Amino acid sequence: MTVTLKEVAELAGVSRSAVSRTFTDGASVSEKTRRKVEKAAVKLGYTPNFLARGLTTRRTKLVGLVSNNFHNPIFLEVFDQFTRKLQSVGLRPLLVNLSDETDPEASVRMLRQYSVDGVVVASSTLPPGFSKAFKDAGVPVVNSFGRYSSAPEFHVVGIDNVECGRMAAKALMSRGHTRVAFLGGPETATSTQDRFKGFQEELSHHRGIDMTYTYAKAYSFEAGREEMKRLLAEAPPAEAYFCGDDVLSIGVLSAIKDAGLSVPDDIGIIGLNDMEMAGWQTINLTTIRQPVQQIINSSVELIVSMLEDPSRYPEARLFPCQVIERGTLRPVRSETSGR
Repeated sequence: MTVTLKEVAELAGVSRSAVSRTFTDGASVSEKTRRKVEKAAVKLGYTPNFLARGLTTRRTKLVGLVSNNFHNPIFLEVFDQFTRKLQSVGLRPLLVNLSDETDPEASVRMLRQYSVDGVVVASSTLPPGFSKAFKDAGVPVVNSFGRYSSAPEFHVVGIDNVECGRMAAKALMSRGHTRVAFLGGPETATSTQDRFKGFQEELSHHRGIDMTYTYAKAYSFEAGREEMKRLLAEAPPAEAYFCGDDVLSIGVLSAIKDAGLSVPDDIGIIGLNDMEMAGWQTINLTTIRQPVQQIINSSVELIVSMLEDPSRYPEARLFPCQVIERGTLRPVRSETSGR
């Protein structure tokens, strides 16, 4: 049988309200009463029912952690870090998969059924309309890994994907490549669009560069592998590819290996994210590191502040990225040797 608050109060010799205050953060209760209640709770095996408390306080401490890219291994790392961080500040994450959802309003209705206090949209591929729908419904929301805006309608935390595209182009130019390509994720994803924009803009400043571009069906291993197999079957490959993220890159590496070609001798690859797998010895991917932990910490900080002050003015926070040199691009060309 579930132990009730009333039973704890009777054993401790205090009122039920005293028991409730003991297990309520910030509530006033004497140290003597707290010790009596905690001793009785341990003896009876009592644990507070936070969901039931939420019915009276109208605060569940539930935060919807929303995404649509569960097949991408980077999000296993993201979810792990997000859940740890939310729990460390006394919030409880509710993981929500919107992979098949296309209606933002339906998502709002679903999250409201769970009485969440706030929502973190942890995705670079969900349209901004999802975050806006939560905001318009009066639900505190932060869009992590979202698209930067100088005048955001809701809180956005992430990276400058346009600048990442430029960084990738510079990395390929520094190796002396003249035939380069962009292999992105879904063309409709804002992250894909921005990474391609920066890549294309930077290359436009260099003469004699032949650039091509293509898009995979998803940010996934299989999508990257299939698209690279198609490219290799249709025409000679580019000298080097900027892949939209690491998991696409790993699929591309698999297709190149199956074709009997060598990386980086025949084809160079640079990815984006620096997920854990990218550093594995058998992959050893040169990539652009996205500061995932900083983005998550900042996102949780913002959602906590919004729970305290829902009227807080929206802001956009960007974190810098860096190229991580490994083994899928040839060495930077020396100015003296021209190699």
